[in-house]
Amino acid sequence: MEATTVIRKPIVTEKSTWCSSMQNRYCFEIDRLATKPDVKQAVEELFGVRVLGVATQTRKGQMRRNKYGYWKTKEQKRAIVKVHPEDRIELF
Repeated sequence: MEATTVIRKPIVTEKSTWCSSMQNRYCFEIDRLATKPDVKQAVEELFGVRVLGVATQTRKGQMRRNKYGYWKTKEQKRAIVKVHPEDRIELF
């Protein structure tokens, strides 16, 4: 897989911002078929940093409703990437 198709977008929340500043961990939404080695290679190629570890999680879709009925949101796969202490990723 190409690096640009593996990583869809960075996830920027209060918790992920705290992790990036304090623990040097960054969170990305990734392709559902991507593996940990794919994510490691993509981050190293796109951002030019050294990756120490990758943790992935598949999040189930949630049930939503409105006055017309119920539907389920899409499943999401995330990767939390631990970067070498000397390296940084500038997302903004």
